[in-house]
Amino acid sequence: MDFDANIEQLQIAYWKILMTAGPVLGIALAVGLTVGIIQAATSINEATLSFVPKLAIVLLTMGLASGFMLTTMSDYFIHIFELVANIR
Repeated sequence: MDFDANIEQLQIAYWKILMTAGPVLGIALAVGLTVGIIQAATSINEATLSFVPKLAIVLLTMGLASGFMLTTMSDYFIHIFELVANIR
């Protein structure tokens, strides 16, 4: 593989990482920001109040997006294994 092919494979890998982890991280960011704003507005400084809702919603998001995440990563690894098999 030449340099351009390696760069292309890295771009594909980074895109798959963003597609797989992005929705979960985005939801976690939105929930954390919302809970933080509510805590700042009400002056409630309870650590579990910020942790428990974020944990529950992230787990729910991972459960709902697990099919998409599994399909995306399976397709990527099939692609990689085919590339490795075709190296001569």
